[in-house]
Amino acid sequence: MTNELIVTAAGKHLRGRLSGSAEAWTLNRPGVRNALNPSLVEALHGALKAAEESGVRVVVLRGNGPSFCAGADLQYLQTYEAPDGETPRDFLRSIWDLTIAMENSPIIFVAALQGHAVAGGLELALACDVVLADERTLIGDGHVGRNLLPGGGASARLERSLGLSTAFWLALTGTLLPAGDPAFAGWLRCVTPSDELDDGVDALLDQLLSVPAPSQQAYKRVLHAQVPPPTEADRDRELDAFDRHWVAQNVPESLRLFLNKNRKAS
Repeated sequence: MTNELIVTAAGKHLRGRLSGSAEAWTLNRPGVRNALNPSLVEALHGALKAAEESGVRVVVLRGNGPSFCAGADLQYLQTYEAPDGETPRDFLRSIWDLTIAMENSPIIFVAALQGHAVAGGLELALACDVVLADERTLIGDGHVGRNLLPGGGASARLERSLGLSTAFWLALTGTLLPAGDPAFAGWLRCVTPSDELDDGVDALLDQLLSVPAPSQQAYKRVLHAQVPPPTEADRDRELDAFDRHWVAQNVPESLRLFLNKNRKAS
């Protein structure tokens, strides 16, 4: 039996479905490619707390519309005034804290990527335990292309998940690569034809739910102990660098110029 999942008061930005021991959380801002804003991140925090309290075993993270997630909402970021020393640090810290909580959670997180998984979208996926993608998905760090530094964990997770060479290339060029690129072969569990992503998700869920939960959850803890996930110190190091660059380069002004150019083009 499938029921609606109630997440938080901010839940209009996060649609959820509940079925047995698994939940699907769908980022629900399709008009902006599911860009992350405070309401959406708050909803994800609320959904995680509720899922842990109810004993959910597996969560599938998806995006509504053409993309998984294109990163942080630039319209929101550009409201901060760098010359006045304002930065979106609290917002970015909330993304970091969400990803740390996902890695420390007994829940197994599956990211199902389509369209774009860029910047903050990639950072969410990097915090998941299992990742699959539609073959047409474009994946990348993307921050430098907008004169940004990462603020959701890319500097601490890229190498861990993708290896040194791919991490440096994606970080320093901002390029986006298709899911089928060999650079992602060791990270993506599978790459599916565009019309078979749902079937791929169902197959992974069947396998993940076919083994006993206690051993699965204990093994996740051991795996993370052997290859430790990022810490609060890693979070603060990345956010300190973000703040310095944000103010020194007046990044909001760059974002405003980019957004205005896009408005005129449309």
